[in-house]
Amino acid sequence: MSTSAPPETLDTLWFTRCPVPTATGIAADRGWLTAEFAADGLAVRSLQDGGPGIRRDSHYTHSLTGLFREGGNVPALWARAGGEPTRLIGLTWIEERQAILVRRGHDVADPAQLAGRRIAVPRRRIAIDFWRAMALAGFAGVLAAAGRTLADVIRVDIDAAAGADQWVAELEALRDGRVDAVYVKGALAVEAAARYDAVTAIDLDAFPDKHIRINNGTPRPVTVHQRLLDEHPEIVTRFLAVLLEAADWAAANPADVPRILAAETGAGAAGVAGAYAWTDHADLRLELSGQRLDLLARQERFLRGHGFLAAPVDVAAWSDPRPLAAAAALVSARAGRRSVPTEVRSTR
Repeated sequence: MSTSAPPETLDTLWFTRCPVPTATGIAADRGWLTAEFAADGLAVRSLQDGGPGIRRDSHYTHSLTGLFREGGNVPALWARAGGEPTRLIGLTWIEERQAILVRRGHDVADPAQLAGRRIAVPRRRIAIDFWRAMALAGFAGVLAAAGRTLADVIRVDIDAAAGADQWVAELEALRDGRVDAVYVKGALAVEAAARYDAVTAIDLDAFPDKHIRINNGTPRPVTVHQRLLDEHPEIVTRFLAVLLEAADWAAANPADVPRILAAETGAGAAGVAGAYAWTDHADLRLELSGQRLDLLARQERFLRGHGFLAAPVDVAAWSDPRPLAAAAALVSARAGRRSVPTEVRSTR
């Protein structure tokens, strides 16, 4: 007799994304996710707006089986390593202005000059401290460009409250002279740096080698629960198809992208412009290419080596390329139907 659980009744699809550029955010802004599933009687709701009774920590744990997550790879890998049966169904690579900041007048011209300096390593009492992981990975990447490692710098733990504003604790430590360098990324970091008069010493985006920029958001995974994929594969395909269409729309409508990014990130125009210079040729496309899987596998090894993962994650085995391939075929079919001209009959 089978002991497998009966299929779940699916009446709501949930989506969650980090406050960063994502195809999910574009699709949500355009109302396309709701429209896609309206005829099925499926509600589509954002986890961030879920209201009472919805555990927002599912953004990290992915314990909600009806959830689509497009977010940082640290929590996604952590959840998988902890035993949550998720599947990797897409990866993006979206530059977010990663930088090393220093105090004005304390110039650091190249990565080698970080040797012997005090770097800020934030510490938050949360289930998975992705902030700490980001800082360590950011500095490790920069140091590697000079043939150095984290052993060549002095790590200074900077305590920050779980819900503290981004980068504030680290930048206060920089301002007060407790550290010499801070890793930051994204639009809010541009604004925070200006408030604390911190200057960019090293721009990670200037390095052509992507390995230097591997971090929580590069590459960024799209994941689903295995149960959702097993029981409702067509739903997963259609959801991904909407994300692919949203990425295409962003590439074709660059003038509209900054407004959506401002709403998604909570940053103003200056922060968005400073962090996302690519908006005139936005690339939010999802892939599961060998290159992106390799980049994520490198991140997995880094996180495991620094104690962030309870067990190894085989990235190749975690990934399932079938839903994305089916979604791409669906998008092509939809485009084909739209491009078929209506036959005009002669009345003469």
